[in-house]
Amino acid sequence: MILEMVRANGAVSLRELARVVQTSEVTVRRDVRALEAEGLLDRRHGGAVLPGGFTRESGFPQKSHLATAEKTAIADLAAGFVEEGEAIVVGAGTTTQELARRLARVPGLTVVTNSLLVAQALAHANRVEVVMTGGTLRGSNYALVGSGAEQSLQGLRVSKAFLSGSGLTAERGLSTSNMLSASVDRALVQAAAEVVVLADHSKLGTDTMFQTVPTDVITRLVTDEPAAHDDRAATELQALADQGVQIAVTGASGGATTGSGSPGASGASGTTAGTDAVPARQQRRDVPLPGPRRQVPGAAAGLRSATALGEQNTGAERARVADLRRR
Repeated sequence: MILEMVRANGAVSLRELARVVQTSEVTVRRDVRALEAEGLLDRRHGGAVLPGGFTRESGFPQKSHLATAEKTAIADLAAGFVEEGEAIVVGAGTTTQELARRLARVPGLTVVTNSLLVAQALAHANRVEVVMTGGTLRGSNYALVGSGAEQSLQGLRVSKAFLSGSGLTAERGLSTSNMLSASVDRALVQAAAEVVVLADHSKLGTDTMFQTVPTDVITRLVTDEPAAHDDRAATELQALADQGVQIAVTGASGGATTGSGSPGASGASGTTAGTDAVPARQQRRDVPLPGPRRQVPGAAAGLRSATALGEQNTGAERARVADLRRR
């Protein structure tokens, strides 16, 4: 069944495999390892791909069925970073398509995109203006690429760029398997003041051929919470945070954990909040534990004096009220 799913989709996450075959991720990981030893598939962090998957890119029909719940949660969280009246760019991908569906409710928004899927998701949003790049249509992901797309982005300036990709590592940043897509993504990044990467847990630690966004250019990563035993994903999140990337992790309850601090085994450490409560520039601050209280000289005497004065004032007030009643 694992082989059938990989052959049908090109790539499948361990979490999705475990759900379909109704077993644990530990068991699925062991079976994937055995299948890789036979040369039937290649393991990737958080999933499995067809042999030679380092250079292979799955098409839209395959990608659209991978980690759907995770992509939905990521899109919900990422939409909270977009404000009314902003101008942004949104790259191609199934996760960014989910984001676009949520952006349709943001009034006064201007979205520049090279993705037909993103444009389609916003086509009927009355208060959102959609600007399409030029370029040549790449049918596998319904995106416009090539020199026409890149030239149409020259001179453009927006507040944020929302991008996805095939892999993300702290060492190389965001990468993709297609040279033309990588080139357009780099042009999108050049147009934005901030870069927000949308990547589910299966892409963490995965490296593909063409770098699109170096780590030091990434402002924020929006991802889902890795499994508790997924030490590699936690390590990758830690390394990204150490390089200054702000981490926003979706929680199991629909909340979010955000911050620029040290991620633990279950995600990024920071402040837990709903998607609408996540500030765009939230930073983690470590609050020291309270130590023994220090007695300030004269504080007790001052407190007694204040108490006596208060009692005196109260007695005078009562006498004044009683006198008024008698009158």
